[in-house]
Amino acid sequence: MTTVLIADDQPLQRLGFRMLLESQEDLHVLAEASNGSEAVRMTAELHPDVVLMDIRMPGLDGIEATRRITATGDRTRILILTTFDLDEYAYAGLRAGASGFLIKDAQPEDLLSGIRAVASGDAVVAPSLTRRLLDAYVHHLPAGIGSDPSSPHPRLATLTDREREILTVIGKGWTNHEIATRFHLAESTVKTHVGRVLAKTGSRDRVQAVILAYETKLVQP
Repeated sequence: MTTVLIADDQPLQRLGFRMLLESQEDLHVLAEASNGSEAVRMTAELHPDVVLMDIRMPGLDGIEATRRITATGDRTRILILTTFDLDEYAYAGLRAGASGFLIKDAQPEDLLSGIRAVASGDAVVAPSLTRRLLDAYVHHLPAGIGSDPSSPHPRLATLTDREREILTVIGKGWTNHEIATRFHLAESTVKTHVGRVLAKTGSRDRVQAVILAYETKLVQP
């Protein structure tokens, strides 16, 4: 059973999410939060597997709530809900530690599969959509990050040449199958490389690895 906390300031939106999630035998809604402060408090109390986190909420917004939740080291994973074309804070939400994001008008089956993917530690967003978001908001990167490509970033220092290659193509949005085909590797070997890249760089999941690839200029928008 995957437990979920819904954080959204719109009661009807929360109700819709609850009805959808509770129609599934493997998903259980623990509680609902109407703002970021409630989401942080309830997560600390209930330890849900996944938080569905709206970005625009009164008081403490979803980005800061995400940052506070992930900073605790709690196993809870955050799934950001965004309107994308209107919401300029989706990238900041990922940098704050969210494990992925979905557009609010996504199909119900996409939301359900997204929750399950996040709960299992996988990335939610399609690689191409991740790249599209980062391309749009890469100018928000702090000044100086990755400004000297010849100077190795400390989070990349322990990577082997192969692992650095793997991180680069992850940043380009390649799937494990595409990586295996390009480098003539078994998919199981690719999964092992990806796991090592995540562990060595301190990335929570594949989405965070994509962000790192952009921040360190391994991938250019």
